[in-house]
Amino acid sequence: MTTPMTYMSGRLQVMQGDITALEVDAIVNAANHSLMGGGGVDGAIHRAAGPELKKACEALRRDQWPDGLPDGEVALTPGFNLPARHVIHTVGPVYAKTIDKSDLLASCYQKSLTLAGEQGMNTIAFPAISTGVYGYPFDQACEIVLGVMAERLPHSDLIATLCFFGEKDLEAFRNVASRLGYQRDRG
Repeated sequence: MTTPMTYMSGRLQVMQGDITALEVDAIVNAANHSLMGGGGVDGAIHRAAGPELKKACEALRRDQWPDGLPDGEVALTPGFNLPARHVIHTVGPVYAKTIDKSDLLASCYQKSLTLAGEQGMNTIAFPAISTGVYGYPFDQACEIVLGVMAERLPHSDLIATLCFFGEKDLEAFRNVASRLGYQRDRG
């Protein structure tokens, strides 16, 4: 794990590491519609949380989302064996060159922040939603995420962490943030 860089007066932390190891109130899972685990960060979170997470997700499907969790929506479970107390599951959009899905990607972050606030959480960590097998271009996703964070975090008690799996993604985020005029906090 890298030492977090901070932006937005300390409200946004950015780091490279394993999101399943973070001690925060909630980590956000880049889930699929089924909520039953999958590859990438979704699979890693399910493995680290243990079998109770799958049972909780089965209950969500049965009781709240029988047709699966739609793109841009959120669902909450306990963190079980994770250091994080909770997991906020969200389904990012699959990228399509001919269809603008930026609102759906923004919704993943917006609704996760809203749910965390409603639950009285203080800290939340996000992976790079939709940028893996769902194909969302990383630079475009960073622009959306930065816009949401700049809009929401100054009016919130939350501290958000963007936790990138690879150093390459962390460097790409820094480049996008700099290009858009977001400066790292001094200190």
